[in-house]
Amino acid sequence: MKKRTLVINLDLDETQINTIKEIIPEWRVVADKHPENVLEQLSEAEVILHWKKAIAPTILEQNTNLQWVQTWSAGVNSLPLATLKERNIVVTSANGVHAYPISETIFALMLGLTRKIHTYVRQQQAKLWHHAHLNQEIHGKTIGIIGVGAIGLETAKIAKAFGMRVLGVRHSGKPTDDVEQMYRADQLAEVLPQCDFVVITLPLTEETQQMFAAQQFQQMKETAILINIGRGPIINEQDLVHALQQKQIAGAGLDVFTTEPLPSESPLWDMENVIITPHTAGSTEHYAKRVIDDIFLPNLQRYAKGELPNMNVVNLEKGY
Repeated sequence: MKKRTLVINLDLDETQINTIKEIIPEWRVVADKHPENVLEQLSEAEVILHWKKAIAPTILEQNTNLQWVQTWSAGVNSLPLATLKERNIVVTSANGVHAYPISETIFALMLGLTRKIHTYVRQQQAKLWHHAHLNQEIHGKTIGIIGVGAIGLETAKIAKAFGMRVLGVRHSGKPTDDVEQMYRADQLAEVLPQCDFVVITLPLTEETQQMFAAQQFQQMKETAILINIGRGPIINEQDLVHALQQKQIAGAGLDVFTTEPLPSESPLWDMENVIITPHTAGSTEHYAKRVIDDIFLPNLQRYAKGELPNMNVVNLEKGY
């Protein structure tokens, strides 16, 4: 009888691997970040930790054992969700792991743009001493958080420390702490004209694709700043470039893009009122610990007892 197999598609430290083995001592546990080295094990795996595009052909064409995938990211739009749903495979995400680092990035971008840190860095490189017409602050302003999940909630909490008025948009419209007024997605047009900062923290789904285009930028204040740490295709990038060039909005802090890496010919690179980060908003020294210790191990303990994972289970139909 073949052993049940768990494949880990990344480098974990020995302590974490040993903890996993202690929970499922009878299993074969294989850890290798290079899928080509473990194709046989992937074809037999019952559980996979970290989905990579490179493993898709093996999983979809050869593997009939797979029951559960734990992703390394919060977003799952790169997975073949329809096929996984059809095969009744459970997917759990890293949702919640990013709340601290991404909320810090959001405020780094907001403060960078309002306090002109990006401008002063350029001036430092040129050894130029210039005031740069600095005159903005974020205290007392209105922030609209579009997508109030774990990241949005942490962002709202920090915003309150700045004395900001916090508006939120979520699918359910259900109110929550630190958000003064919650709206549904179909009420976005009511939210945008009120906001000094519009922060997108949404997953990419059919509903959120191109959610921000010319019409939404026209609804925003000319003094508003847009922050996107969700997914690039949520924004129509051409319309965003036009809105920035025509000063329909004041600036943007962007961590995600329709095409990544952002092509060198994109006008966004050279805009004085834009800060670009290379899809690094969620990076943190604590990432592996939070995914493994807080999500995967508790779910694995349940699975070892014959129960289904119950933390961060993805609705494969909704895509989050």
